[in-house]
Amino acid sequence: MDRVLEKNAFLIKNRIKSITTVFPATTVAVTTSMMVGLNPVETGMLGWNMYYKDIDKTITTFINSEKGDIENKPLEEAINYKNKNMITKSIMEEINERGIDKGYTLFPFGENPYTDLDEMYKIIEDKCNEDGKKYIYAYDIEPDYSMHVFGNEDKRIKEIIQDVNRRVEKLSKNVRDTIIFVIADHGHITVESIFLNDYPQINECLERTTSLEQRAVNFFIKEDKKEEFRYLFEKEFSDDFDLYDKQDVIDSNLFGYGKENSIFRDILGDFLAIAKTNKAILSDGNEVLKSQHAGYTNDEIYIPLIVINSNEIGIDA
Repeated sequence: MDRVLEKNAFLIKNRIKSITTVFPATTVAVTTSMMVGLNPVETGMLGWNMYYKDIDKTITTFINSEKGDIENKPLEEAINYKNKNMITKSIMEEINERGIDKGYTLFPFGENPYTDLDEMYKIIEDKCNEDGKKYIYAYDIEPDYSMHVFGNEDKRIKEIIQDVNRRVEKLSKNVRDTIIFVIADHGHITVESIFLNDYPQINECLERTTSLEQRAVNFFIKEDKKEEFRYLFEKEFSDDFDLYDKQDVIDSNLFGYGKENSIFRDILGDFLAIAKTNKAILSDGNEVLKSQHAGYTNDEIYIPLIVINSNEIGIDA
């Protein structure tokens, strides 16, 4: 925002402060926490790819397909595992169950998706101007999607953020008695990819493919290879990643506080490597992207908290 918007831009003027996202700074973990109101340690939604112990597969979490499946075919066993173990019941669902007020969820995918941003903002405006109290959660895939594909410096990113600034300002003027929160799930950083296939000695230590994220990399290691893996990883990657064993991660409360999900420790694996520079680690099934997140740099973990009271903006004629 600070890079592409003017200092008097609407979003910047209404930014209350910078806050940190949850760990890891990635959509699966953060949007679930936003919608449910719990930390990742509680929800069990930790990253883009997660190991499901009961079915012995590494699953792309939102798609329910096995990691690396180019057809993204959902597996019924993966869906059942998620429904059984992960906590994903949203605040909006809870509001609707009580039957007093209304909760709405707007996504460009899934059930009843909006077709484009014009429709998303129109739905928000119409719902806000209806009688009664309501809570609306609306998710826009941009600029995250384009940052992944084109990188952070591409001119399209500037245009996207400027468009969000215009749309939110217009919305704020067209609704009444509404508080609007604008927030990101995470930041972004331009990355250089490291391919584990180029490190056969390290690859040989792996019991299965990596999971979670490319900048918060989860490793399951063969029982007799753990010390060897630690030595080799530190030798090759200690300048770019901090390596923690499973107990370190548990003791640190890195994934937040609260009642630990029953599958949390099954997902974790033996080691977790967290990026501290601009590197990303890829294994088979990972997609090469220009920009990434989930590491522990300021660019990834700090997000804006923007709060707008529509009654202080005024309704357009």
